[in-house]
Amino acid sequence: MTDRSDTPDFTPYAGPAGGWGSLRSVAEILPREGNVVAVGRELLRQNKTDGFACVSCAWAKPANAHPAEFCENGAKATAWELTSRRADAAFFTGHTVADLARWSDYDLEQQGRLTTPLRYHPASDRYLPIPWATAFAEIGAELKTFDPKSVVFYTSGRASLETSYMYGLLARLYGSNNLPDSSNMCHETTSVALKQRIGVPVGTTKLDDFEHCDAIFFFGQNVGSNAPRLLHPLRSAVKRGCRIITFNPLVERGLERFTDPQNPIEMTTRGETRISEQYHQVRAGGDIAVLMGMCKYAIEADDAGRAVIDHGFVAEHCHGYDAFAAAARATTWDAIEAASGLPRTDIEAAAEVYVTAKAVIAIYGMGLTQHVHGIENVEMIVNLLLLRGNIGRPGAGVCPVRGHSNVQGQRTVGISEKPELVPLDKLAKQYGFEPPRTKGLNTVEACEGILDASVRAFVGLGGNFLRAVPDTARMEPAWAKLRLTVHVATKLNRGHLVPGEVSYVLPCIGRTEKDVQATGAQAVSVEDSTSCIHGSVGERGPAYGDLLSEPAIVAAIAQATLPPNPKVPWTDWVGNYAKVRDAIAETYPDFFKDFNARLFTPGGFYKGNRARDRHFDTASGKAEFSVPAMLDAAGFDDAAGRYRLITLRSNDQFNTTVYGYHDRFRGVKGTRDVLFIGRDDMAAAGLAEGDTVSLIGDHHDGRPRRLDGLRVHQYALPRGCLGAYYPEANVLMPVGHHAEQSFVPAAKTVPVRIERA
Repeated sequence: MTDRSDTPDFTPYAGPAGGWGSLRSVAEILPREGNVVAVGRELLRQNKTDGFACVSCAWAKPANAHPAEFCENGAKATAWELTSRRADAAFFTGHTVADLARWSDYDLEQQGRLTTPLRYHPASDRYLPIPWATAFAEIGAELKTFDPKSVVFYTSGRASLETSYMYGLLARLYGSNNLPDSSNMCHETTSVALKQRIGVPVGTTKLDDFEHCDAIFFFGQNVGSNAPRLLHPLRSAVKRGCRIITFNPLVERGLERFTDPQNPIEMTTRGETRISEQYHQVRAGGDIAVLMGMCKYAIEADDAGRAVIDHGFVAEHCHGYDAFAAAARATTWDAIEAASGLPRTDIEAAAEVYVTAKAVIAIYGMGLTQHVHGIENVEMIVNLLLLRGNIGRPGAGVCPVRGHSNVQGQRTVGISEKPELVPLDKLAKQYGFEPPRTKGLNTVEACEGILDASVRAFVGLGGNFLRAVPDTARMEPAWAKLRLTVHVATKLNRGHLVPGEVSYVLPCIGRTEKDVQATGAQAVSVEDSTSCIHGSVGERGPAYGDLLSEPAIVAAIAQATLPPNPKVPWTDWVGNYAKVRDAIAETYPDFFKDFNARLFTPGGFYKGNRARDRHFDTASGKAEFSVPAMLDAAGFDDAAGRYRLITLRSNDQFNTTVYGYHDRFRGVKGTRDVLFIGRDDMAAAGLAEGDTVSLIGDHHDGRPRRLDGLRVHQYALPRGCLGAYYPEANVLMPVGHHAEQSFVPAAKTVPVRIERA
């Protein structure tokens, strides 16, 4: 079942991103999942205008698609969903939960698609089949017994706009704003920082900006594994002379070089494109310092007489420039070098590219957002761009690369614990009820509520919440004390194996599958990272005849739980998703006017972005410069023997879903129990390649945390920085170790120590 090995292979990978390595990886997974011919046929529809939106990442879908508009990980995600394997009733009858809990995450999901609704039976320690109607009646009866504030409605980033809208309405009709989603774990820092500084919570770039930029700056984003389709516009940009500069603690192959698998000449000749002309291994948490150094260089060059700062843009559209410029001038290069781990010459070389480029895109990922001072990281990106008017200009802007395929869209249609971000007055009028007005729980607060028992029930629309959150060794026993857990899912995962007192697993059809309701085959929609909305239609038959769609499950829970409301047509919505889109357009007319008519616009229809048009909806009415109070984003001091742990995803993984044990780009095969450590740190600690060690949590809360059985592997990392795989390393991260303001777990700088076995 697994390619895990007691004798793992650590052979450095010499090839580029893409190319034959990518094709071989896809060729390996398709037979493993089965349905090779069917999956191959579906891949040709993936991310096409009349096809289905990838269930993996949220990168933009072009109007003029490639013949194969999917990447390696997108192909794995599709094969994973369309697998021929089934975790049916007989499987659950034959295995206790205690038995399954000993299996690896990979082996659990490799059992295949869930086929029947399940209820946990404590006496037999098994999940056993239950009729749909009975499951919904029992869930509704349970939900009626709780204070709504004690119930969490979590959403994975894969749920469609239609499902998300219905789910958010269900929670608010129930009386709860407890609507955390996967954004809370990754890009909520973006939503908070950009909203404060430029008036919108999302990036300002569109796909065609990549055709007009002169320079691209990358910060903390691994494009080769997390958004490989982005490599195509990057390659094209480089070919026409765009300069790409990267800051990242690890050297990631996708930002070094790329071979286009769809280019016959490159594939035949094994040609490749160099992506980054400068690659700087910044210390984990050192990006504030890097960005301050670049801003200092630009401001002082302008002071010296070079026309660097766009003073016209700053005067008309910005607030706070003088205070920021003074802070940049006053920051010493010694402080910048110490915090960043980079020499002044490297930062100045990058800054010189910035000040000579006419249009610049700044791309970043969770390497910036998942720090205690992640807000300051993102604010410094904004500061840099504002200096030269690089927001609201063709070929320029801020570009956060989102993770799950609709994580940005869910927020757009009301999945938010923050009532001020949702048009509650409009919902009240539209549906004839009084929505709750108090703030709900985000992911960290939901974890805290589970730990202190103030949260009594959890309803999860997709995802693997318990595996994705921090402090798993503390969370699991607390989770088992919940009264009710409900999981809407396509496959078995570890979170299902820690049942509450009453626990249900409700299987649903996937986005790749045909969804037939009362009025015929249905379409759903998603929003990509560039604020474009896409229709999505599956064609494969459902994995099992008894499966329900996500909208049908949400509606059934609502009807079993809530009093009748003639203004909320749950049954009509399930019968015709176009009516849900009409309701969304009524609630959000600025974004979704003529929603159904525009659903299958090639390249998606753009919902608009006022900051892109240089309208900044901030308190001052202008884009806001900010002055960071620190240069180090880690949120803790360095000390002898204390390291900064960076949690990593492998090339064979998407979020908590593990497709295999081959992290090709990092040269690791057969294991995930790895500690990546730099040569100098390895020598200083007296460690040798292959040694077995434990990581010990070193957070100031003093609680014991450890991860055992890690194999030491030398890897190029800055001094004082380590790497280990997520989600296994989550056990080392306290719930309280999160970004200030946004509450995103600070997974890119976790304080740890090394203990020899």
